[in-house]
Amino acid sequence: MKTIGNIIWLVFGGFFIALEYLISSVLLMITIIGIPFGLQTLKLAALAIWPFDKTINYKPYAPGCLSTIMNIIWLLFGGIWIALTHLLFGILLGITIIGIPFAKQHFKLLSLAIAPFGKEIV
Repeated sequence: MKTIGNIIWLVFGGFFIALEYLISSVLLMITIIGIPFGLQTLKLAALAIWPFDKTINYKPYAPGCLSTIMNIIWLLFGGIWIALTHLLFGILLGITIIGIPFAKQHFKLLSLAIAPFGKEIV
């Protein structure tokens, strides 16, 4: 079932979401300051391409206050817009019965888009 869900996700928008995250990651990594944020958008791209068999976990070690500061900067300068987009798509897909599994994946992406530092995709 996960494979079928991933294929449907990929065909109906997952590829474009992952491509957008990949392009933004490359643009962020052009500058030295943007490299940590580019790595986080790569996380989002990896989750957006094949989300049905992956989970998001906190890293087993304590990332410290730098992770918190980076999450605040991330949220203020773009993470909020990414999160609101996934929230909107999650609500729209959740209205229909067929779209509920895809809405759950958008909510998973939302949780990573709000604060990606200190989390890993398993």
